[in-house]
Amino acid sequence: MGTTQPIRTNDEIQDLKEYFLNKGETRNYVLVTMGLNTALRISDLLELTWKDVWNFSRGCFRQHIMLTEHKTKKNQAVYLNSSCIDALKQLKGELSEEITPELYIFQSRVGKNQHIGRNRAYVLIKKAWNELGYEGNVSCHSLRKTFGYHAWKDGVSPAVIMNIYNHSSMEITKRYLAIEQDDRDEVYRKMEL
Repeated sequence: MGTTQPIRTNDEIQDLKEYFLNKGETRNYVLVTMGLNTALRISDLLELTWKDVWNFSRGCFRQHIMLTEHKTKKNQAVYLNSSCIDALKQLKGELSEEITPELYIFQSRVGKNQHIGRNRAYVLIKKAWNELGYEGNVSCHSLRKTFGYHAWKDGVSPAVIMNIYNHSSMEITKRYLAIEQDDRDEVYRKMEL
């Protein structure tokens, strides 16, 4: 099966997001967008409710998602960038039912106010990736890894990425960054001393 990989190119990221938009699957588009831009684990992402992103008393989107991570039990403040907010606005505008604070963002079609499951999210992402014709082992966890990989490529310190991920060691973060030979070659090309 192999280790889940980050999505390495911006074109692949855009293709994955547009795959869902072109199919009119805004919920799934928001799932991918939020996964890529928040670095949250899928279990934390799926349990987000509208009160986590929308300030009902002020009538606006929040600046941060405040949560306690399931896996680490650590408190986390996750900034909502413009990509997340734009995607959430689109979903909010398309929902026919009234948005309530306890309503899950990633609603399942099964049951009343239930979020989609991890397996369903995996199937959605894997199917899209395969239909786009891309190779590599991509899953829900790839969204989280993609955040770190692109942050690292943009020059963010691995120590900061480790802190964002709430990892206990740099070794774990290094595995997430999935540094391969092409990444190493790029450093050598740039180092004209």
